[in-house]
Amino acid sequence: MVNIHSYESMGTYDGPGLRLVVFMQGCPFRCLYCANPDTIPFEGGKATETEEIVKMAVNQKPFFGKRGGVTFSGGEPTAQAAQLVPLVKRLKEEGINICIDTNGGIWNSSVEELLTMTDLILLDCKQIDPQKHEALTGRSNSRTLETARWLEENGKPFWLRYVLVPGISDFEEDIRALGEHFKDYRMLQRVEILPYHTLGIHKYESLGQEYQLKDTPLNTPEQLDRALKLFQEYFSCAVMN
Repeated sequence: MVNIHSYESMGTYDGPGLRLVVFMQGCPFRCLYCANPDTIPFEGGKATETEEIVKMAVNQKPFFGKRGGVTFSGGEPTAQAAQLVPLVKRLKEEGINICIDTNGGIWNSSVEELLTMTDLILLDCKQIDPQKHEALTGRSNSRTLETARWLEENGKPFWLRYVLVPGISDFEEDIRALGEHFKDYRMLQRVEILPYHTLGIHKYESLGQEYQLKDTPLNTPEQLDRALKLFQEYFSCAVMN
C-alpha cells in the first residue's frame, strides 16, 4: 500500500515524454513556495494497493511511447520508499519507464534500493547556499548534495531542477556556485530552470494558511534570460522549463 494524494495523466513537465504522474502524500521539507501545500502533511491521502496503480499505468502505456512512463512526485516520494519498492518492481516487470521526482533529502536502504531501480531521477536543488536553503525549506541541503554524489558515482542519470525565485534563489553568486559544484557531473543530463509562479496560492487560502511569499514578484523576462545565460555558462543542457 502507498499513500497517494492525486494523479495527473499525460503529464509533460515531469520527465521525458508523456507520463502518468503519481503525487505522493507527505513531505519533510517546508518550501516557502510549495505549489502543493496539501501534499505536505503525512496525514491524509488515500491508501492505495500496488496493483491498482499498476493497472492504471498499463492502461496508459500505449500513450507513453518510447520515452514516457510513470513519475512519482509529491509530496516527497522517497518518504514512502519502502512501500514504493515493490510497486516499482511491478511496473518494471511491465516494461514501464520510472522517474522519481525528489528533493534528495531522505536516505536509507529503501531509498537506495528505489533509486537503483529508477530509470531517471529528477533532483530538486532548492538552493546551493546552505543557510539560504535552510531558510527556504526548513532543512539542510547537505543530504541533497550527497544524494547527487551517489547518483553520479553509481551511474544513475538525473536531471537537476531549480526554481528561480526573485530575491531568494536568483542571485548570480548562488547560480555560479551551483554551476561550479555540478559542472563536471557526467550523469547530469538536463538542467531545468523553473520560473517562480503563484498558482498554488488558492490552496493556502483553502487550508487557512498564509502564503509566506505573497509579496514576492514573478520573474521578469530579463531575469529569466539572465539566469538562463548564467546556467548555460556551465551546462550545455540547461533549459528554461
